[in-house]
Amino acid sequence: MPKWLKKIDRAILKWDKNYSDEFARVAIFIIFVWFGLLKVIGVSPAAGLVEMLLVETLPFIPFDVFFPAFGIFEMIVGILFLVPKWTRAAILILFLHMITTFLPIIFLPEISWQSFGVLTLEGQYIVKNVAIVTLAMALGLTIKPMKR
Repeated sequence: MPKWLKKIDRAILKWDKNYSDEFARVAIFIIFVWFGLLKVIGVSPAAGLVEMLLVETLPFIPFDVFFPAFGIFEMIVGILFLVPKWTRAAILILFLHMITTFLPIIFLPEISWQSFGVLTLEGQYIVKNVAIVTLAMALGLTIKPMKR
């Protein structure tokens, strides 16, 4: 391998090591604050899906109360990821949120699946959260262990 190519490779890897955590934090922030805000202001395309899931799982909670509160919750998750010392809490809350996010795959199969192994657009929207979980797990590597 030419020396100049090795130099470029090292520079790219160094840049990645120096900035990937910040990019990951900002990416999660943007996704959660943006999607949460859409829920709060009442224009989220996920409204129908969330309402159907709410009826299936927690029918005693009014949707018009739950949906904006859920949006605020998502925005808080995004904000927590921006502060490195809050990463542990952000990851915990994110995982709790992801449990609810994956529920339509089980409780609303007619919305999530076209046929065996073939997701609908809504199903794909849900499954893409695997990437967000993985990104959060990578940020978890930046957390220092708790002291005894």
